[in-house]
Amino acid sequence: MSFNSVSKPIAGLSELAADYDVILSDVWGVVHDGRTHTPAAADALTRFREKGGTVVLITNAPRPRAPIVQMLDAFGLPRAAYDSIVSSGDVTVDLVCERGLAPLHHIGPPKDLSLFDTVAERLGEKPPLLPLADADYVVCTGLFDDYGDPEPYQPSLVAMKERDLAMICANPDIVVHVGDDLLWCAGALAERYAGLGGRVIMAGKPHAIIYEAALKEAARVRGKDFDRARVLAVGDGLFTDIRGAAAQGFDALFVTSGIHRDALHPANGGDDWSVDEAAYRNLLAEAGAAPAAHLRELVW
Repeated sequence: MSFNSVSKPIAGLSELAADYDVILSDVWGVVHDGRTHTPAAADALTRFREKGGTVVLITNAPRPRAPIVQMLDAFGLPRAAYDSIVSSGDVTVDLVCERGLAPLHHIGPPKDLSLFDTVAERLGEKPPLLPLADADYVVCTGLFDDYGDPEPYQPSLVAMKERDLAMICANPDIVVHVGDDLLWCAGALAERYAGLGGRVIMAGKPHAIIYEAALKEAARVRGKDFDRARVLAVGDGLFTDIRGAAAQGFDALFVTSGIHRDALHPANGGDDWSVDEAAYRNLLAEAGAAPAAHLRELVW
Protein backbone atom coordinates (compact mmCIF):
# COMPACT_ATOMS: atom_id res chain seq x y z
CA MET A 1 0.00 0.00 0.00
CA SER A 2 1.38 3.40 -0.96
CA PHE A 3 0.76 6.58 1.02
CA ASN A 4 2.07 9.49 -0.98
CA SER A 5 -0.03 12.08 0.82
CA VAL A 6 -1.44 12.38 4.30
CA SER A 7 -5.15 12.39 5.06
CA LYS A 8 -7.25 15.54 4.89
CA PRO A 9 -6.80 17.89 7.86
CA ILE A 10 -10.06 19.25 9.25
CA ALA A 11 -10.85 21.92 11.83
CA GLY A 12 -13.41 19.88 13.73
CA LEU A 13 -15.92 17.03 13.83
CA SER A 14 -18.67 19.35 12.58
CA GLU A 15 -17.18 19.14 9.07
CA LEU A 16 -17.98 15.40 8.94
CA ALA A 17 -20.79 14.84 11.42
CA ALA A 18 -23.71 14.98 8.99
CA ASP A 19 -22.35 11.95 7.11
CA TYR A 20 -22.56 9.61 10.11
CA ASP A 21 -25.12 8.17 12.50
CA VAL A 22 -22.76 6.34 14.85
CA ILE A 23 -19.37 7.22 16.28
CA LEU A 24 -17.17 4.55 17.81
CA SER A 25 -14.76 6.68 19.80
CA ASP A 26 -11.55 5.62 21.44
CA VAL A 27 -11.22 6.70 25.06
CA TRP A 28 -7.62 7.07 26.27
CA GLY A 29 -5.91 9.70 24.13
CA VAL A 30 -9.19 11.10 22.83
CA VAL A 31 -11.57 11.81 25.74
CA HIS A 32 -9.01 11.58 28.57
CA ASP A 33 -5.24 11.43 29.11
CA GLY A 34 -5.17 9.01 32.03
CA ARG A 35 -5.62 11.77 34.58
CA THR A 36 -8.43 14.07 33.46
CA HIS A 37 -11.01 14.32 30.71
CA THR A 38 -10.64 16.41 27.55
CA PRO A 39 -13.36 19.09 27.60
CA ALA A 40 -13.22 19.84 23.85
CA ALA A 41 -13.72 16.15 23.00
CA ALA A 42 -16.59 15.87 25.47
CA ASP A 43 -18.22 18.89 23.85
CA ALA A 44 -17.78 17.48 20.33
CA LEU A 45 -19.34 14.13 21.19
CA THR A 46 -22.16 15.77 23.12
CA ARG A 47 -23.00 17.97 20.12
CA PHE A 48 -22.98 14.92 17.85
CA ARG A 49 -25.48 13.18 20.15
CA GLU A 50 -27.66 16.30 20.31
CA LYS A 51 -28.02 16.10 16.53
CA GLY A 52 -29.32 12.53 16.74
CA GLY A 53 -26.05 10.62 16.60
CA THR A 54 -25.07 7.68 18.79
CA VAL A 55 -21.71 7.52 20.53
CA VAL A 56 -20.27 4.25 21.77
CA LEU A 57 -16.93 4.53 23.50
CA ILE A 58 -14.76 1.61 22.43
CA THR A 59 -11.72 1.02 24.56
CA ASN A 60 -8.92 -1.47 25.05
CA ALA A 61 -9.20 -1.01 28.82
CA PRO A 62 -8.93 -4.47 30.39
CA ARG A 63 -11.86 -3.90 32.76
CA PRO A 64 -15.62 -4.26 32.27
CA ARG A 65 -17.67 -1.16 31.55
CA ALA A 66 -18.95 -0.47 35.09
CA PRO A 67 -15.57 0.48 36.59
CA ILE A 68 -14.73 2.37 33.39
CA VAL A 69 -17.84 4.50 33.83
CA GLN A 70 -16.75 5.19 37.42
CA MET A 71 -13.29 6.17 36.22
CA LEU A 72 -14.67 8.51 33.55
CA ASP A 73 -16.98 10.06 36.14
CA ALA A 74 -13.94 10.67 38.35
CA PHE A 75 -12.14 12.29 35.41
CA GLY A 76 -15.10 14.63 34.96
CA LEU A 77 -16.32 13.32 31.59
CA PRO A 78 -20.02 14.22 31.28
CA ARG A 79 -22.27 11.24 30.65
CA ALA A 80 -23.98 13.36 28.00
CA ALA A 81 -20.88 12.77 25.85
CA TYR A 82 -21.65 9.09 25.21
CA ASP A 83 -24.44 6.54 25.05
CA SER A 84 -22.57 3.43 26.06
CA ILE A 85 -19.18 1.78 26.44
CA VAL A 86 -17.74 -1.44 25.06
CA SER A 87 -14.36 -2.49 26.43
CA SER A 88 -11.88 -5.22 25.71
CA GLY A 89 -12.55 -6.15 29.34
CA ASP A 90 -16.16 -6.88 28.38
CA VAL A 91 -14.97 -9.08 25.52
CA THR A 92 -12.50 -10.81 27.83
CA VAL A 93 -15.33 -11.60 30.26
CA ASP A 94 -17.17 -13.29 27.39
CA LEU A 95 -14.08 -15.29 26.45
CA VAL A 96 -13.46 -16.42 30.04
CA CYS A 97 -17.11 -17.37 30.50
CA GLU A 98 -16.88 -19.55 27.38
CA ARG A 99 -14.20 -21.54 29.22
CA GLY A 100 -16.37 -22.01 32.29
CA LEU A 101 -14.52 -22.80 35.52
CA ALA A 102 -11.28 -23.91 33.87
CA PRO A 103 -8.38 -22.69 36.05
CA LEU A 104 -6.45 -19.71 34.73
CA HIS A 105 -3.38 -17.66 35.54
CA HIS A 106 -3.74 -13.88 35.67
CA ILE A 107 -0.95 -11.53 34.63
CA GLY A 108 -1.82 -7.98 35.59
CA PRO A 109 -2.27 -5.52 38.47
CA PRO A 110 -4.79 -6.05 41.29
CA LYS A 111 -6.93 -3.17 39.99
CA ASP A 112 -7.96 -5.40 37.06
CA LEU A 113 -9.41 -8.16 39.24
CA SER A 114 -12.89 -6.64 38.87
CA LEU A 115 -12.93 -8.47 35.56
CA PHE A 116 -13.24 -11.78 37.40
CA ASP A 117 -15.95 -10.39 39.68
CA THR A 118 -17.99 -9.80 36.54
CA VAL A 119 -17.24 -13.36 35.40
CA ALA A 120 -18.50 -14.62 38.76
CA GLU A 121 -21.74 -12.69 38.30
CA ARG A 122 -22.28 -14.58 35.04
CA LEU A 123 -21.09 -18.05 36.11
CA GLY A 124 -22.09 -18.03 39.77
CA GLU A 125 -18.48 -18.29 40.94
CA LYS A 126 -15.01 -17.28 39.85
CA PRO A 127 -12.78 -19.63 37.89
CA PRO A 128 -9.78 -20.63 40.02
CA LEU A 129 -6.90 -18.14 39.69
CA LEU A 130 -3.83 -20.36 40.01
CA PRO A 131 -0.05 -20.25 39.58
CA LEU A 132 1.13 -20.61 36.02
CA ALA A 133 2.16 -24.26 36.45
CA ASP A 134 -1.42 -25.24 37.39
CA ALA A 135 -3.40 -23.13 34.91
CA ASP A 136 -5.14 -24.19 31.71
CA TYR A 137 -4.70 -20.77 30.09
CA VAL A 138 -3.59 -17.22 30.82
CA VAL A 139 -5.45 -13.92 30.96
CA CYS A 140 -3.14 -10.93 30.61
CA THR A 141 -4.58 -7.54 31.54
CA GLY A 142 -1.27 -5.71 31.84
CA LEU A 143 1.99 -5.63 33.73
CA PHE A 144 1.89 -6.18 37.49
CA ASP A 145 3.46 -2.73 37.90
CA ASP A 146 2.10 0.04 35.68
CA TYR A 147 5.58 1.55 35.49
CA GLY A 148 7.32 -1.78 34.90
CA ASP A 149 9.14 -3.18 31.86
CA PRO A 150 8.17 -6.25 29.76
CA GLU A 151 11.64 -7.83 29.78
CA PRO A 152 11.37 -9.58 33.19
CA TYR A 153 8.29 -11.46 31.94
CA GLN A 154 10.27 -13.40 29.33
CA PRO A 155 10.84 -16.52 31.51
CA SER A 156 7.11 -16.77 32.20
CA LEU A 157 6.34 -16.41 28.51
CA VAL A 158 8.81 -19.19 27.70
CA ALA A 159 7.19 -21.41 30.35
CA MET A 160 3.77 -20.69 28.87
CA LYS A 161 4.98 -21.66 25.41
CA GLU A 162 6.47 -24.90 26.71
CA ARG A 163 3.01 -25.85 27.99
CA ASP A 164 1.29 -24.47 24.86
CA LEU A 165 -1.01 -22.26 26.94
CA ALA A 166 -3.27 -19.79 25.17
CA MET A 167 -3.06 -16.16 26.28
CA ILE A 168 -6.18 -13.99 26.23
CA CYS A 169 -4.86 -10.45 25.88
CA ALA A 170 -7.35 -8.10 27.49
CA ASN A 171 -5.61 -4.97 26.20
CA PRO A 172 -3.88 -5.18 22.80
CA ASP A 173 -2.34 -1.70 23.21
CA ILE A 174 1.46 -1.79 23.33
CA VAL A 175 1.92 1.49 25.20
CA VAL A 176 -0.26 4.28 26.53
CA HIS A 177 0.32 7.84 27.73
CA VAL A 178 -0.53 8.75 31.32
CA GLY A 179 -0.08 12.48 31.21
CA ASP A 180 3.45 12.80 29.82
CA ASP A 181 4.51 9.29 30.90
CA LEU A 182 4.58 6.39 28.42
CA LEU A 183 3.61 3.06 30.02
CA TRP A 184 3.68 -0.51 28.71
CA CYS A 185 0.38 -2.38 28.25
CA ALA A 186 -0.67 -6.03 27.96
CA GLY A 187 -0.19 -5.91 24.20
CA ALA A 188 3.56 -5.65 24.73
CA LEU A 189 3.55 -9.03 26.49
CA ALA A 190 1.19 -10.54 23.91
CA GLU A 191 3.49 -9.36 21.13
CA ARG A 192 6.44 -11.06 22.78
CA TYR A 193 4.46 -14.25 23.37
CA ALA A 194 3.33 -14.35 19.76
CA GLY A 195 6.98 -13.87 18.77
CA LEU A 196 7.77 -17.10 20.64
CA GLY A 197 5.05 -18.86 18.65
CA GLY A 198 2.55 -18.71 21.50
CA ARG A 199 -1.20 -18.70 20.94
CA VAL A 200 -2.69 -15.24 21.56
CA ILE A 201 -6.37 -14.31 21.53
CA MET A 202 -6.77 -10.54 21.24
CA ALA A 203 -9.89 -9.15 22.91
CA GLY A 204 -9.69 -5.57 21.66
CA LYS A 205 -8.84 -3.23 18.82
CA PRO A 206 -7.86 -3.65 16.01
CA HIS A 207 -9.54 -7.07 16.04
CA ALA A 208 -13.06 -7.71 14.75
CA ILE A 209 -14.43 -9.18 17.99
CA ILE A 210 -14.66 -5.84 19.80
CA TYR A 211 -16.11 -3.99 16.80
CA GLU A 212 -18.91 -6.53 16.46
CA ALA A 213 -19.71 -6.04 20.15
CA ALA A 214 -19.70 -2.24 19.70
CA LEU A 215 -21.98 -2.37 16.65
CA LYS A 216 -24.40 -4.62 18.52
CA GLU A 217 -24.44 -2.16 21.41
CA ALA A 218 -25.00 0.80 19.06
CA ALA A 219 -27.97 -0.99 17.49
CA ARG A 220 -29.38 -1.66 20.97
CA VAL A 221 -29.05 2.01 21.91
CA ARG A 222 -30.64 3.21 18.67
CA GLY A 223 -33.36 0.59 18.79
CA LYS A 224 -32.76 -0.33 15.17
CA ASP A 225 -30.12 -1.41 12.71
CA PHE A 226 -28.08 1.14 10.79
CA ASP A 227 -25.88 1.39 7.72
CA ARG A 228 -22.26 0.45 8.48
CA ALA A 229 -21.26 3.06 5.89
CA ARG A 230 -22.51 5.69 8.35
CA VAL A 231 -20.16 4.62 11.15
CA LEU A 232 -17.16 6.82 11.99
CA ALA A 233 -14.32 5.53 14.15
CA VAL A 234 -12.39 8.15 16.11
CA GLY A 235 -9.02 7.37 17.65
CA ASP A 236 -5.41 8.30 18.25
CA GLY A 237 -3.82 4.90 17.53
CA LEU A 238 -2.91 4.15 13.92
CA PHE A 239 -2.20 0.48 14.70
CA THR A 240 -5.35 -0.07 16.75
CA ASP A 241 -8.07 2.51 16.03
CA ILE A 242 -7.30 3.32 12.40
CA ARG A 243 -6.15 -0.13 11.32
CA GLY A 244 -9.16 -1.69 13.05
CA ALA A 245 -11.60 0.72 11.40
CA ALA A 246 -10.11 0.03 7.98
CA ALA A 247 -10.46 -3.72 8.47
CA GLN A 248 -14.15 -3.21 9.26
CA GLY A 249 -14.71 -0.86 6.32
CA PHE A 250 -15.40 2.19 8.52
CA ASP A 251 -14.22 5.73 7.89
CA ALA A 252 -11.87 6.97 10.58
CA LEU A 253 -10.94 10.32 12.10
CA PHE A 254 -7.41 10.38 13.48
CA VAL A 255 -6.42 12.45 16.53
CA THR A 256 -2.74 13.28 15.99
CA SER A 257 -1.84 14.54 19.48
CA GLY A 258 -2.39 11.18 21.20
CA ILE A 259 -0.15 8.13 21.27
CA HIS A 260 1.86 9.22 18.19
CA ARG A 261 2.36 12.83 19.28
CA ASP A 262 6.13 12.58 19.78
CA ALA A 263 6.58 11.42 16.17
CA LEU A 264 3.97 13.64 14.56
CA HIS A 265 4.49 16.80 16.61
CA PRO A 266 8.22 16.90 17.36
CA ALA A 267 8.10 20.69 17.84
CA ASN A 268 5.00 20.69 20.05
CA GLY A 269 6.03 23.69 22.04
CA GLY A 270 3.90 26.81 22.32
CA ASP A 271 1.49 27.08 19.40
CA ASP A 272 3.48 24.91 17.01
CA TRP A 273 1.35 21.76 16.61
CA SER A 274 1.97 21.26 12.90
CA VAL A 275 2.14 17.64 11.73
CA ASP A 276 5.45 16.27 10.49
CA GLU A 277 4.16 14.99 7.15
CA ALA A 278 7.12 12.73 6.40
CA ALA A 279 6.73 11.00 9.77
CA TYR A 280 2.98 10.76 9.19
CA ARG A 281 3.43 9.10 5.80
CA ASN A 282 5.86 6.61 7.30
CA LEU A 283 3.45 5.73 10.10
CA LEU A 284 0.56 5.31 7.66
CA ALA A 285 2.64 2.98 5.52
CA GLU A 286 3.67 0.97 8.58
CA ALA A 287 0.06 0.73 9.78
CA GLY A 288 -1.19 -0.18 6.31
CA ALA A 289 -4.29 1.96 6.79
CA ALA A 290 -5.24 5.61 6.49
CA PRO A 291 -7.98 7.72 8.10
CA ALA A 292 -10.45 9.77 6.11
CA ALA A 293 -9.32 12.89 7.96
CA HIS A 294 -7.20 14.05 10.88
CA LEU A 295 -7.09 16.82 13.45
CA ARG A 296 -4.87 17.62 16.43
CA GLU A 297 -7.54 16.96 19.07
CA LEU A 298 -11.20 16.11 18.88
CA VAL A 299 -13.18 19.36 18.76
CA TRP A 300 -16.52 20.28 17.28
